[in-house]
Amino acid sequence: MTTKLNLTRDINGFNAFGLNFTDTAYSCTLTASTDTTLTVPYGANPGGASYEGNAKPQFLAVFDYDPGTSVWVALNATASNPAGGTFAATSSELNPAARKVQGGDVIHFYSTGTGVNVSCLLYFIGQ
Repeated sequence: MTTKLNLTRDINGFNAFGLNFTDTAYSCTLTASTDTTLTVPYGANPGGASYEGNAKPQFLAVFDYDPGTSVWVALNATASNPAGGTFAATSSELNPAARKVQGGDVIHFYSTGTGVNVSCLLYFIGQ
């Protein structure tokens, strides 16, 4: 079962941007200069309900990294750090905070640092 995304509210009932703890969390210590992957579970859905047709569960993936580190993240593509000197097209993003993903997606992580810790929390947002 995956925790539904439900932002906390302040005393006046307004969105306070707080998250509940999730029951679907992953962590890893990255190996330097190695593409490391996490496959988003297809069957992790609240209440164990089955999906209709080809519908895939949708999640908010919330990322956290060791402070001061650079982690490149890509969805369904190999992550890599940029080449030096000029701008170029890339499928990788530097230290994203959160992204929408779906069951079966593969999230790729890459860092040139040694022993960089990463966590990925998944919150169910629908199908």
